[in-house]
Amino acid sequence: MTASTSPSTTAAAAVWAFAAATCVKLLLVPTYRSTDFDVHRYWLALTHALPARQWYTDVSSQWTLDYPPFFAHFSRLLSLPAPLVDAALVSLPVPDAPPSSAAYLLYLRLTVAFSDLLLLAAVLLLAKDARRRQRPFFALVLVLWSPALLAVDHVHFQYNGFLMGLLLLSLHFLEQGKDLAGGVVFATLLCSKHLFLVAAPVYFVYLFRHYCCGRGVVRGLGRLVLMGAGVLSVFAVAFAPFVYYGQMQQLFSRLFPFGRGLFHAYWAPNFWVFYIIFDKILAFLLRRLGFDIEMPEGSFTRGLVGDSSPFAVLPKVTPMTTFLLVILAMTPCLVKAFTNPQPKHIIRWVAYACSCGFMFGWHVHEKASLHFTIPLALIAMDSLDDVRHYFLLSIVSCYSLFPLLFENQEYPIKVLLLLTYGALMWVGFSSHFAANSAREGKKVNGSGNLVKKKFTGWISLGYLSGMFAIELWSRVFHHHVFGDRLPFLPLMMVSVYCGVGMMYSWMWQLSWIVRHT
Repeated sequence: MTASTSPSTTAAAAVWAFAAATCVKLLLVPTYRSTDFDVHRYWLALTHALPARQWYTDVSSQWTLDYPPFFAHFSRLLSLPAPLVDAALVSLPVPDAPPSSAAYLLYLRLTVAFSDLLLLAAVLLLAKDARRRQRPFFALVLVLWSPALLAVDHVHFQYNGFLMGLLLLSLHFLEQGKDLAGGVVFATLLCSKHLFLVAAPVYFVYLFRHYCCGRGVVRGLGRLVLMGAGVLSVFAVAFAPFVYYGQMQQLFSRLFPFGRGLFHAYWAPNFWVFYIIFDKILAFLLRRLGFDIEMPEGSFTRGLVGDSSPFAVLPKVTPMTTFLLVILAMTPCLVKAFTNPQPKHIIRWVAYACSCGFMFGWHVHEKASLHFTIPLALIAMDSLDDVRHYFLLSIVSCYSLFPLLFENQEYPIKVLLLLTYGALMWVGFSSHFAANSAREGKKVNGSGNLVKKKFTGWISLGYLSGMFAIELWSRVFHHHVFGDRLPFLPLMMVSVYCGVGMMYSWMWQLSWIVRHT
């Protein structure tokens, strides 16, 4: 579908693409469900059965509510029709094992698919870019058919499609110069999932410079007050009731449980993976040299034990350390947003901010890679460099999520999702740039070799092939070599290997922003 395609045709095609993705989602209904399924079924019952004053104090389940108030209201909204399907959906206490009723499972799965309508709406609005030009239809498909989103939301079970819809809606408003609406929608997102706070510095700097400055002192102050009032109103609606209940300390302890430790149970492929590995290597070498190196008592995933460090040699990492590193990594982007606040760059800046949070943040979940891979899909076809970067990043991001779906019956599903998306990108990118090259009078042979050579060099192809080797080791050879020993090794190999790709992506984004924005 070319850039000359009419907006109505693009919208209709995007709806059909979304419908096709929905069919896949329905096929995934009976698949594996993680503990997040239990979390959200409890939240559904909690918000339906109890008044708001008890949402953040109820401890009848281990899956206590730890999302901001707007997500709790969203859960309550989803719960309203639930009694018509199965009264057990909204009954407390929630049983440890979900009922075997097919309607129970289907209802919860369909709430995720239904909430994805917001993602579709945002994608349709983003069909035009900041210059009012039609985005390539294939860029919209990359969002709607994201294999990582399908796996995390419709197998593992979460509502990231809804949340990403809010983020993309905010970015649409900013791209179109509707800064006040963009800021208000972003505030709504923060009151739905606080982990998007990592993008707040970019939003603040960009909105301050683009919306408030350069318009005279009086008008600028007026706009600053208007933006502040809009954002604060959103936060007031979300949090004022809990201020009234005297529960803000309890609420914030739920939202920011720093005692959970630097890492999630499965190590996200970020900077801290290399920090841990380097610490282990140093400890090993120093022991061999005769130094007395004690084994740490602290846990990487459950916080610190007293004042001890989970590292043997390197300094312990605190939440403040990670915060400062995130801000430091983000600084070049903030400088660019302040000195040259152009709407055409806002998607790239926000994606980079989320990348910084993923690479250097505290207790990062591997699923947080969605926060930057989904926005980057929208600009993946802006240039051949973007194509090359997104092709690698999207595959690395999806493969890094493989450990989430660990049951054997889901193995073919996750492999098929990744391979299908990879083949789709190969064909789509090749066709798009081959057509562009033909229009520009360049010679491209029938197989598109010129295009393929540009976005799949030997280095990236070799790196991606290494994933096949790791997967082959994990699935076939590890058990034969080690038996039941070193069960963590395959997971660690995935984290470290994908961490290399994520570090490359972060550095590539930083370089692009410094050179081109």
